[in-house]
Amino acid sequence: MRRVAVVGGGISGLAAAWELVSHPDAVGSLEVTVFDAAPAVGGKLALATVGGVTLDVGAESMLARRPEGVALATEVGAGDRITHPARVSASIVSGGRRWPMPSGTLMGVPSEIDRVRGLLTDEEADRAAAERISPVHGDVSVGDLVDARLGRAVTDKLVEPLLAGVYAGHSREISAELAVPALAAAAHEGRSLVETARVAARAATATATTDTPAPVFASLVGGLGTLPGLVVDALRAKGVEVRTSTTVRHLTRRGDELVLVTGPTTDEVEHVVDAVVLATPAAATSRLLREEAPGAATALAGIRYASLALVTLALEGKPTDLLEGSGFLVPPTEPLTIKASTFSSVKWPWLAQAHPGTTVLRASVGRAGEEHVLQRSDAELVDVALGDIATVLGRRLPEPVDVHVQRWGGALPQYEVGHRQRVEVARAPLPGVHVCGAAYDGVGIPACVASGRAAARAVLEGLAVPGEAVHEQPGPLGMM
Repeated sequence: MRRVAVVGGGISGLAAAWELVSHPDAVGSLEVTVFDAAPAVGGKLALATVGGVTLDVGAESMLARRPEGVALATEVGAGDRITHPARVSASIVSGGRRWPMPSGTLMGVPSEIDRVRGLLTDEEADRAAAERISPVHGDVSVGDLVDARLGRAVTDKLVEPLLAGVYAGHSREISAELAVPALAAAAHEGRSLVETARVAARAATATATTDTPAPVFASLVGGLGTLPGLVVDALRAKGVEVRTSTTVRHLTRRGDELVLVTGPTTDEVEHVVDAVVLATPAAATSRLLREEAPGAATALAGIRYASLALVTLALEGKPTDLLEGSGFLVPPTEPLTIKASTFSSVKWPWLAQAHPGTTVLRASVGRAGEEHVLQRSDAELVDVALGDIATVLGRRLPEPVDVHVQRWGGALPQYEVGHRQRVEVARAPLPGVHVCGAAYDGVGIPACVASGRAAARAVLEGLAVPGEAVHEQPGPLGMM
């Protein structure tokens, strides 16, 4: 038996553990232990009960057009619980009012300029239509690229709110190469960004009919936060030990083995293993690698994270009587504090059906560099959310029957310009140790699942369990 430790019980680490014990070449030949410092696994997938409704207070959906997240849910027995948002449109706030979310954009870059007139003034739309095409060399930020090609208004009103929804960051800092590779490739080749968005829009609808387009997002009935528990149940059924409230404080090599140290200094426990998957945030991974891989540790220490808070509001009344649309995004140019609001009971049919007399919505607060906003008390954040939502809707909602504030400190890694180079250094060869998670291959759930499974396959290949190299017999999911 080979011993493998997975440090970090978020969805990346759980996916890595699942791959380790599910791969046909490794079944019965590995002893796998998952360590997580928190009282419960799941990372940014979490549930809470608000107004008698149990729902997500972390990530609530995953891309359905990437297969990894849906596949993992299916493999652990939740295939019949996969659900999709209602076909209800969202909006973008601009100039103090809501505008329909334009269709056919590529991270906010429009495929048809006329579709964004109104949200953009005629002057701003005309500037975008007169795209200034010139080749770009090296990595640039998404915002700087769009500014130069289409004008600052496209960045401010379209790109910023969409990117903020993914990274809680600023488009003029986020790497185009990693966040929107199709736009980066077009820029490097001197092609039009608008035409690139048009090609992407056509490709997205190529296999769908007008009446039944393929769903973009997916979740689980009961909330996406139920997925970690289901994976843990499946792991334990395969003999995996999952240890919560257990912090790994030290990692070192001892001959051909690796030694993890857990527990307080007064009661240390050593765990000797053959391989390790580090599925922790960059700062924690940096600390663990400081002794054995100082170069990787330094690179990881340079990755910034954004913090945010999710304010969930439960109101008495039917969703159709109180709200219209599935929510809205707020550009940072608007004089509002929240950056988005999701009308959960409208967006998710399962939620409305389970609780028809209660309306749930939530607001997101916080972008990279705006930690001061989150220094307010929970009560103040609730008041801010209610006030901003009332401003956007043009009317006040009924007083909530219950509220919940979930703070996510250091929630989202910032894929800033030069991030790819940091990741390459962080993944420099360190025998037996492999990293995965949101800091490396994408921040979405499917990307995290793929990252975890890829790290697990790298472990299996390094251990050669058994016989032939594992890469000759790939696991059930590959990287997208």
